[in-house]
Amino acid sequence: MDPAWVFIMNLFALLDQAAARHGDRGAVYHGERQVHSWSSLRERALRLAGSFRELGYGARVAVASENCPEIVELMFAIWAAECVFVPINYKLHPREMEQIVADSGATRIFASSKIGAQLEAGTAVPVETIGGERYQSRCAAEMPDPPRFTDPGTLAWLFYTSGTTGRSKGAMLSHRNLMAMTVSHLADFDAPDQNCSLIHGAPMSHGSGLYVPPYVLRGARQVVPASGVFEPTEFLDLCEQHPGCSAFLAPTMVARLVQTGRAKPRNLQTIVYGGGPMYVESLKKAMAAFGPIFVQLYGQGEVPMTITGLRRADHVAADGWASDAVLGSVGYARSGVDVAVLGPDGAPAGIGEIGEIVCRGDVVMSGYWHNPDATDATLQGGWLHTGDMGSFDANGFLTLRDRSKDVVISGGSNIYPREVEEVLLEHPAVVEAGVVGAPDEEWGEVVVAFIVGEVAAADLDAHLLERIARFKRPKRYEFVDELPKNSYGKVLKRELRARVQ
Repeated sequence: MDPAWVFIMNLFALLDQAAARHGDRGAVYHGERQVHSWSSLRERALRLAGSFRELGYGARVAVASENCPEIVELMFAIWAAECVFVPINYKLHPREMEQIVADSGATRIFASSKIGAQLEAGTAVPVETIGGERYQSRCAAEMPDPPRFTDPGTLAWLFYTSGTTGRSKGAMLSHRNLMAMTVSHLADFDAPDQNCSLIHGAPMSHGSGLYVPPYVLRGARQVVPASGVFEPTEFLDLCEQHPGCSAFLAPTMVARLVQTGRAKPRNLQTIVYGGGPMYVESLKKAMAAFGPIFVQLYGQGEVPMTITGLRRADHVAADGWASDAVLGSVGYARSGVDVAVLGPDGAPAGIGEIGEIVCRGDVVMSGYWHNPDATDATLQGGWLHTGDMGSFDANGFLTLRDRSKDVVISGGSNIYPREVEEVLLEHPAVVEAGVVGAPDEEWGEVVVAFIVGEVAAADLDAHLLERIARFKRPKRYEFVDELPKNSYGKVLKRELRARVQ
């Protein structure tokens, strides 16, 4: 194809534009310390990109590190070199990291010193320490021109699933996919400018890192906590020091902020929550503590951060907070995305009818890396099948029920664990609740609830019988000190199911 006819959409252009507009303004911070201006960030990324020529066009470049400022420069350097960014969750076991490196075919790994030492023993792929001597020499490479003719369908990010149900799969996200995500975020959720900040409390390998592009486009500074991890007090302190703060946080992180007992920091403007269920009672506590600063998103790695959502304004009503039905939903379809609920026959479900949630649009991945079977199972008839069950109400609000595999079928009736969990959490003595199905000769399955909290089973029975149908009530309770979770705060239902088999 004649390059003159190729529609240019390389995500490096976002940094290029920010540097042209904002030049010497602060761009990247490590705690309170400025690391880069927009001009120096652009130069650093391009020099790194120049050193990546040895890797070749389309090379997969893995990054395995705790949150650090260098992730931002690596991200844009990889795109400037027309290579593929492959971030790896730093909390994974080295064997899991090695599986991702092998599956992606990465030809280079950039890692923190701690993770790099673990990986060098288990992979033949060269490992370079972020900030090390070799890394610094790369930053002195000749600075190439920015890419001008990148096909928007070019692979930009291999997003590996969290692996809660088995081996991770690499969702292929193109420059077009991530640009659609960027535009949707700015259209629906937040309006940052050069006087704003994105605080990276959540892992930059996933949700928080995906939000780098929209905030870079608007010239908002990138702030990485000095600890490299999520510490509630540190996070709140940073929101006092930096202007116009926004962040993406998992619901468990929001709960930890509430538990500090601190008032809302003066500069905290927006918390986007997602990545797992935010129960209504937990959300009400968070809004009582910090006010109407919350935005909800429902998305998947295959549809990065963009299926449905609730804006800040959707959380409130004229007489206070929005209704429980609205707060318990995941909102309505995002800009640029078509969302539907399909019944068992593949036809659209009616209002209030539960079915599988599907979506389509420019934000949807092209498939799974080197996994045609999984791709064919997920992308069908032009729709991405999420595997989540839900229903629409008459106003277009979508309510998630559960993953299709989590639905408990007892005596021929479908029981959705989240519904039971929501009601359990209304009991003041219940801290956390996880509901799964256990095999039963008579009923096929019965409901089992894992409870964190000091409360008697009889009290829970009485509480539930006043609020939901009798057949949905757990047949037994397991009292535990904590629920098993992955590194993003999602409860590992497969571990709970294994306990009751």
